[in-house]
Amino acid sequence: MNFSKTEYGNRLSNIKRSMQEKGIDLLISQDTSNINYTTGYDAWSFYYAQCALIHIDLDEPLLFVREQDAGGAFLQNVWSQENILVYNEKYIHTWPTHPYDRLIEIIKERGWDKLSIGLEMDSHYFTAYSYKKLVDGLPEATLKDAERCVNWVRYIKSDAEIDLMKAASLISVEAMNTAIETINPGIRQCDAVGEIQKAMFYGTSDFGGEYSSIATLLPTGKGTSASHLTATQERFVKGEATIIELAGVYKRYHAPIARTVLLGKAEQKKIDAMKATNEALNEGLDAIKPGNTANDVAQKFWSVLDKYEIKKESRTGYSIGIGYPPDWGEHTLNIYKGDMTELQPNVTFHMIAVMQFGSWGVEASHSVRVTDKGFEKFIDFPSDLFIKD
Repeated sequence: MNFSKTEYGNRLSNIKRSMQEKGIDLLISQDTSNINYTTGYDAWSFYYAQCALIHIDLDEPLLFVREQDAGGAFLQNVWSQENILVYNEKYIHTWPTHPYDRLIEIIKERGWDKLSIGLEMDSHYFTAYSYKKLVDGLPEATLKDAERCVNWVRYIKSDAEIDLMKAASLISVEAMNTAIETINPGIRQCDAVGEIQKAMFYGTSDFGGEYSSIATLLPTGKGTSASHLTATQERFVKGEATIIELAGVYKRYHAPIARTVLLGKAEQKKIDAMKATNEALNEGLDAIKPGNTANDVAQKFWSVLDKYEIKKESRTGYSIGIGYPPDWGEHTLNIYKGDMTELQPNVTFHMIAVMQFGSWGVEASHSVRVTDKGFEKFIDFPSDLFIKD
């Protein structure tokens, strides 16, 4: 158990309070990170139907899992074993039958089929087919979007969660050091990522790492003008830049970091762009404190870009914490103009500047925690352009 039973109980109470405010009697949580957050369950089983059920009047959540994964659920679920609901293997890939057929039966057996039921409508792995099953199978229920109910409860971290993110950040440092050391002219991109992945799993002597929710991103050369490119078997070329974006992971908590390395003498425009990027990041960071909003941070960040006449349309930050593929973001806070979400102590987010200029780009980022008076960087790592001449 990563956290005390008391902490899991507090999480459940906060979720139920939010459910009550939204008029939800029963929450069906399909988001893998939310399942982990509410039950402690952690396995690579999210590619098929599973969910947590939270009833407004029950003292514990229910965990709905495939029979093949029941062993892992019984080992990891922090709640009573009788609240693990196992569905038969006959539902696996036997369309039109589906695991939600059994879920609907359970809801009806418990007399919950006329309730107001909250669904995580934009959750990864909650398929259109699953939704259609619920609509067809529960005609008397009121199905509604839960509006990221659990995600917003996750928005403010406990001190115990912060400790796990600090451990993840130490792994991030090891992986980024390995990346910068390994990326050299003539080295295959895939070989560099192999070393990076090794560092991410080896972690430190105290904290072993895990798989990340997002593959190591490694756009290089002209690819630095495009986001989210992964490694190929092509070799690094002298004179080209490479952006490295990765996250150390500890007990599913992430601490992302992005940096840019240049092989060979840098063009002045790249040095200047990196300098402006860091100036903008630092200006935004200085606006982080309780009571300020995401908009306050964004306005400060973009004021620097405006000064240098740099155009950037994408957001420059988002909330982080627990993560499973395909994303380590929490889908709540956005550091973007107009987002009036209030910052509070122990809110954690990835402040990232993806800067693209047509055929080239630079990038840097910081994973941060809002403190009582300001902010704290999880990762102490230089963010200047790394030039390997």
